[in-house]
Amino acid sequence: YHPVAFWAGTTAVIAGVLAHLPMYLQAADVNFRMAGMTASPLMTGGMVAIVVGTLACAYGLFPAAHFRSTRRRLTRHTRLRTLDDSPLTAAHWKLIAILVVALIVDVMKPATLGFVMPGSTEEYGLTKSQAALLPLGGIVGTVIGSLLWGYLGDVIGRRASILFAAVVFVGTSICGAMPSYTWNIIMCFLMGLGAGGMLPIAFALLAELIPARQRGWLIVLVGGIGTVGGYLAASGSAALLEPTFGWRILWFLGLPTGVMLLFLNRYIPESPRYLLVQGREKEAHRIMDYFRIENTPDTPHAQSARPDSPSAAGSPVGRPGNISELIKAPYTGLTAGLSLYGIAWGLVNFGFLLWLPLNLRSMGLDVAASNMILAKSAVFAVPATVVVAWLYHSWSTKNTMILFAMLTVAALAGFTALGPRLVEQPST
Repeated sequence: YHPVAFWAGTTAVIAGVLAHLPMYLQAADVNFRMAGMTASPLMTGGMVAIVVGTLACAYGLFPAAHFRSTRRRLTRHTRLRTLDDSPLTAAHWKLIAILVVALIVDVMKPATLGFVMPGSTEEYGLTKSQAALLPLGGIVGTVIGSLLWGYLGDVIGRRASILFAAVVFVGTSICGAMPSYTWNIIMCFLMGLGAGGMLPIAFALLAELIPARQRGWLIVLVGGIGTVGGYLAASGSAALLEPTFGWRILWFLGLPTGVMLLFLNRYIPESPRYLLVQGREKEAHRIMDYFRIENTPDTPHAQSARPDSPSAAGSPVGRPGNISELIKAPYTGLTAGLSLYGIAWGLVNFGFLLWLPLNLRSMGLDVAASNMILAKSAVFAVPATVVVAWLYHSWSTKNTMILFAMLTVAALAGFTALGPRLVEQPST
């Protein structure tokens, strides 16, 4: 809505991040250790530029008048139906490829937490409980960001939400130059806001634009490759860069990856439903034709159709429901089961994988060896992701979840039984 304000703000954020690099480079003689250093005037000015630039970007993307008018228009009901039997076209594969890259960048942010923990713990002299505050701040930000960006996606649009998340990625990359551990935690929390926001927006776009019959397995595949790719990018970057440039360089990668998202955004379509709500019907119909989407009249019959009925099949957007319906019959057991499954996955992902780099080094592996092991493990996960998507589509959703939960339990049991013997090197 105000492109000059947005791009001027983006430029200020990038310049603010670059202003932190001289002080980081000055610490090269001490292996890039910056704990306890006093911020230079240039660094302080850079922080001010980032704050001002972020506010300018926010103004450019969602001015107050637009915010209020959009909230009023959201009461209008629009039903869109992605053609159920439509084949996947070049347009769909292009969107999938772009969103996979976006998710890799997104997942890379929280995945990096595990690889900076060993270095930050040693540099700041932290106990394990103190070190845990860093991922805690990042994950809390991720949860809040998921809720906040989900709302923003409806009010300012999917593309604008992704743009703002990219700006947040760029700005919070200065976490790599923070002399104080407290500021590291604060910046990781802000980074989590953007990382958590990208995920629901990407999946919302997929749900709206992918043919209904192909939607389930493709969302699983995109989510899986994005997650594995993000962990591979984080572990690979740590293996290549950390031994030479220290752990802080991993945060600075938020600058180039965030800028990449800014320019990729031009290839991401806006939500047709959002455009219709805005009254931008020509743009909406152009995208709907491109992705083969129907605009269905909001008739009483359509309103009363059940989600699992033929008339509603493939309808990603309909009359808004109440979230409390998810805990009522017949969805009570399903919601409880999926919630517990998700919590268990979170405990494994953030309670085990996040601590692996620190635990491997405590067992005697050096920086390069521990990071390379984890990078290789991420490579092995790529074919497993493809297998999961195929089983989800061709076999059984529930049974696939059960199968891989059992495999995860078996792997964790193996780690428990073998313990430190897993990192023992054979004698030569």
